[in-house]
Amino acid sequence: MDQKKYKQKLLEEIYTQYKNCQRCPLAQAERNNIVFGDGNPDADLMLIGEGPGRNEDLQGKPFVGRAGKLLDELLESANLKRGDIFIGNIVKCRPPNNRLPLPNEIAECLPLLEKQIKIIRPKVICTLGSCSTRTLLGNDKKITQSRGKLFKWNNIVTIPTFHPAYILRNPKKMPDLFEDLRLAAQNIKNK
Repeated sequence: MDQKKYKQKLLEEIYTQYKNCQRCPLAQAERNNIVFGDGNPDADLMLIGEGPGRNEDLQGKPFVGRAGKLLDELLESANLKRGDIFIGNIVKCRPPNNRLPLPNEIAECLPLLEKQIKIIRPKVICTLGSCSTRTLLGNDKKITQSRGKLFKWNNIVTIPTFHPAYILRNPKKMPDLFEDLRLAAQNIKNK
């Protein structure tokens, strides 16, 4: 079995363990689907957002709404293909009214995300927005001050950047997200 298929099998095994997850209040918050993540299980780049939105909850895949469409366009402009990367979130169920995940919800989902990262073994992680940046890099990391800089998380190059939903509300920041994705692509090549 090749490495990609082996990693996919390992991911599916952990998803089976979590498919009926009831560990936090998000499970009872009108959840339609657990959004485990999507993409290449042997990816060099992993993007991590905060949590699924309405469209993601309905389809069971991350970043499929307006923010996802923008992300796809920016990835393509940065010479990255969505099929070559893996996209996940800090929490796997939609927080009500798209609110930020609560600390107890993050604490329940974080072990699953860490297992995903351990299996995928990306060369670079981009944290999309303040929630994923603070969760992985520490509560003192402000996205406006840390975006576009290189950090290490568990010996993996980690680049904080803006969440595409933020860019939809603040289009003047789009060049920053684009440059951060290009920086991620450059760091993959340098590894």
